[in-house]
Amino acid sequence: MTSLLGPAEVRRLAGELDVRPTKRLGQNFVHDPNTVRRIVTAAELSPDDVVLEVGPGLGSLTLALLPACREVVAVEIDPVLARKLPQTAAERAPEGDLRVVQADALRVTQEQIGEPTALVANLPYNVAVPVVLHLLAILPSLKSGLVMVQAEVADRMAAGPGSRVYGVPSVKVAWYAEARRAATVSRSVFWPVPNVDSALVRLIRRPPPSDVDRERLFRLVDAAFAQRRKTLRAALGTWAGSPSKAAEILTAAGVDPGQRGEQLTVGDFSRILKAADHHP
Repeated sequence: MTSLLGPAEVRRLAGELDVRPTKRLGQNFVHDPNTVRRIVTAAELSPDDVVLEVGPGLGSLTLALLPACREVVAVEIDPVLARKLPQTAAERAPEGDLRVVQADALRVTQEQIGEPTALVANLPYNVAVPVVLHLLAILPSLKSGLVMVQAEVADRMAAGPGSRVYGVPSVKVAWYAEARRAATVSRSVFWPVPNVDSALVRLIRRPPPSDVDRERLFRLVDAAFAQRRKTLRAALGTWAGSPSKAAEILTAAGVDPGQRGEQLTVGDFSRILKAADHHP
């Protein structure tokens, strides 16, 4: 029977290890058993899933995940926390299968992780989007995800074209997956209490919208949003070689050169790239 961590256990474990949550690593430990149960339920895991968890910390979410899937692969950058986690899991969730990888999630490789099928994580605030994009890029086996991030980051990840917060993260995440905001999480369930709200984002992998080169597409997206107030004709001037050349390419792609980046879908950007290849 799994025994989850409450506020007293979280503080006791942290005290034992002389761990103080750091802003540098974006650490905010969840200490509410009901919240981690809710996350695991919302992740809709099957008993055959291999779950990738990033930043497990003291193991609050890990313990709730272990009975719900075949294996948890936990990537932890902090060596003290990485060494302690298997012991905590053995004591509190003895039926579970846990593998801990001590690594930076921004640099971790597929060879280190294997082939997880689901990403479920309370992500460090300061690197949430880069971590999600890196993992989706290196792990084609990931079919779904549920990540807890800062509320405004959740809004950006799940935003659609035309939204005020639609931008580079929205388009890049959309290349890999359908993203939607699943729930809000109270700041009171964390230690230390953050000064922002959190939210859960549900990710469902889908095929890329086209066969264009992803890295080239992402460079185009970066250029389109580098100066948000400019029209695409102006914003893509350097990328295309000149504003007039950009206008030609955009028109050929069926995109109004007077539009702005935040009005385009990832499919629109794919068409622009294809049109550019036909306008050397």
